Amino acid sequence: MAGREVLPIPHRDTTRLITYDAKDPATSFDPIVPLRPPKGAPNVLVVLLDDVGFGATSAFGGPCHTPTAERLAAGGLKYTRFHTTALCAPTRQALLTGRNHHSVGMGNITELATSAPGNSSVRPNTKATLPETLKLNGYSTAQFGKCHEVPVWHNSAMGPFDQWPTGSGFEYFYGFIGGETNQYYPAIYEGTTPVEPPSTPEDGYHFTEDMTTKSIKWIQSQKSLTPDKPFFIYWAPGATHAPHHVPPAWSDKYAGRFDAGWDALREETFARQKQLGVVPADALLTERNNGIPAWDEISDEMKPVLARQMEIYAGFLEHTDHHLGRVIDTLEELEILGDTVIYYIIGDNGASAEGSLQGAFNEMAPLTGFADIETAEFLTEKLPEFGGPTAYNHYAVGWAHAMNTPYQWTKQVASHFGGTRNGTIVHWPDGFQARGELRHQFHHVIDLAPTVLDVAGLPHPLSVNGVAQHPIEGVSMRYSFDDATATDRHPTQYFEMMGNRGIYHQGWTAVTQHRIPWETGQAALPDFDDDVWELYDTTTDWTQAVNLAEQHPEKLRELQRLWLIEAVRYNVLPLDDRMAERANPQIAGRPQLIKGNRQLLFGGMGRMTESSIVNFKNMSHAITADVVVGPDGAAGVIVAQGGVSGGWSLYLNDGKPTYCYNFYGVHRYYIRGDQQLEVGAHQVRMEFDYDGGGIAKGGTATLFIDGTPIGSGRVDMTEPFVFSADETLDIGCEAGSPVTTEYHASGNRFHGEVNWVQIDIGDDANDADHYISGEDRMRVAMGIQ
Repeated sequence: MAGREVLPIPHRDTTRLITYDAKDPATSFDPIVPLRPPKGAPNVLVVLLDDVGFGATSAFGGPCHTPTAERLAAGGLKYTRFHTTALCAPTRQALLTGRNHHSVGMGNITELATSAPGNSSVRPNTKATLPETLKLNGYSTAQFGKCHEVPVWHNSAMGPFDQWPTGSGFEYFYGFIGGETNQYYPAIYEGTTPVEPPSTPEDGYHFTEDMTTKSIKWIQSQKSLTPDKPFFIYWAPGATHAPHHVPPAWSDKYAGRFDAGWDALREETFARQKQLGVVPADALLTERNNGIPAWDEISDEMKPVLARQMEIYAGFLEHTDHHLGRVIDTLEELEILGDTVIYYIIGDNGASAEGSLQGAFNEMAPLTGFADIETAEFLTEKLPEFGGPTAYNHYAVGWAHAMNTPYQWTKQVASHFGGTRNGTIVHWPDGFQARGELRHQFHHVIDLAPTVLDVAGLPHPLSVNGVAQHPIEGVSMRYSFDDATATDRHPTQYFEMMGNRGIYHQGWTAVTQHRIPWETGQAALPDFDDDVWELYDTTTDWTQAVNLAEQHPEKLRELQRLWLIEAVRYNVLPLDDRMAERANPQIAGRPQLIKGNRQLLFGGMGRMTESSIVNFKNMSHAITADVVVGPDGAAGVIVAQGGVSGGWSLYLNDGKPTYCYNFYGVHRYYIRGDQQLEVGAHQVRMEFDYDGGGIAKGGTATLFIDGTPIGSGRVDMTEPFVFSADETLDIGCEAGSPVTTEYHASGNRFHGEVNWVQIDIGDDANDADHYISGEDRMRVAMGIQ
């Protein structure tokens, strides 16, 4: 370990005899020694699933068949009291740094970052990542799947890329940037370069399978070319975050399995958990939280819809576990499974209750406060499409609660174990003797990084890339690998997310639930000082079922003070439960990539996230494109933004300009031009005259060719906040899923050239000529406005 506290390891010249001629017998140099970690450092595979609750997998008593998890548990250890932060990006930042999420600027998701240090989404350079430390010690490093730690103003083709995976210690990355992706039409990056999926959903494409194949090929290449070099792989699929996408063969396995509903499922799961020993025999099943309906209260019309939602989710989780099994098989075939430390963390938080009380065909509707547009009739009609490429589906809150059995609450609710307790499996045959055993020590995701450094024989660096480092805040779990009765070494842990907060200290928990996850829009919230705190003694009450606040008020006050001390220590304050305000960069105080009333885009630009485009929602605007129609005739997409979950497209249908506005996949409005676009140069323009009177209102769209109107029509409703979490704006084609059903996801490229597209908003959209001159365009391009 000596000499590795400063990274990169400084080069040291040695004093030696200098000869004039290399053939001189006195010429002598030490051989070049490649950088390697200490002898015996193992390979490391960290698996982090998305939005999986404690009670979901068969390994922890749940209904979803997960043979890979069971296989690894049989040869390793199950940790029954391992915790996360209750939300995705914060958990990921904490995992990769070994520090609490507010300490590394990730108090919430990147899309809600503020200028407060604990919520900025900017990781301080004083807190380097685990993969950076491992890479600088001679490990090969690679990440596959989801990365949700990139600040939104960094998420463009111009970077900066220092918080992308390849700027944070990973030598190779294949995955997506953001909170979720369409599994059939993912927005993939290889390194920092956007790449398209190698096939289509019609050909059987699914992102989990794709990233698994990539990871297997990377492992094979790494062991072929540098067999003496250990690897660190971070395998983090988008599964099972919504949208719940899986081929029907997987979900059909569960046909009829959930017809009895979520209340019965909780009872069944709880009984199995006791049999497995992942909860004690005297544990209590917590009550269903207020606001979640009993299954018996669900209408007969909705029960088949809800049951199918859970069938799809179960198939999705089994499908994910299956493909992880392919990676494990590869390690076994290469005879390196025994020397690979595997952390299988089953969820970055509890199961997600963001799909509304009735579930959703398009999860963006409830996320933005429009769950009511999906009626029971609509959901029933769409049922055959759930889980497929035309859907963006999520399940109902009742299923999320059942997936967190036996605990209260769900994802986002950091106060209770339903939001933070995730079953975890550790497998390392060459590193410990225990097989198929349980471990009940209290641990947190910040403990992974120090554990990996411990097993690799590496110190926590004092300096990385010339910057002094703050201490790691987690503790190594290695002490517990071969000692089931070892005393806990993580005695205190704070929790906070969106005002939901809690503290664990030596078996006691004091908690207060502040915000309900499925209540979106302008929810009325109490003042923080008015929140009601609960107290639990988890040494006798494993599941937080018996509130002791009235019996032990002194203990409650002691823990409340301790929470405040930890909050100050780790940058938690000020508490921030705002949602709509934090979505606005100007109010939140984070940088905004695009400002002003105009944006000029050029042909060939694409895969631009919504944060890369001037925001023209809830206002009048104009889209103008300068195009050259090729000799093959007018066809294809001029410009499009969004996809199946919502968005708009300006394209040519039968040679005529057409504008489609997709409202949450529930309504598609079409405005069609009555004139074909001839071969040659033209301007195609769409002007949208917004009705006003608030958000999400309609308007009139008018199409023009070279300043002449060719068609007009109504768009009755518009999406007020965001079209999707992953779809992009593209010039000259549409990547990802299609906005409209009038063209396919592939083969929609414009026939000819799209030279530029200009977006004008507000008063700048009201051009009397309905045409942009060359002088006007150059003024925009040069920023002279």
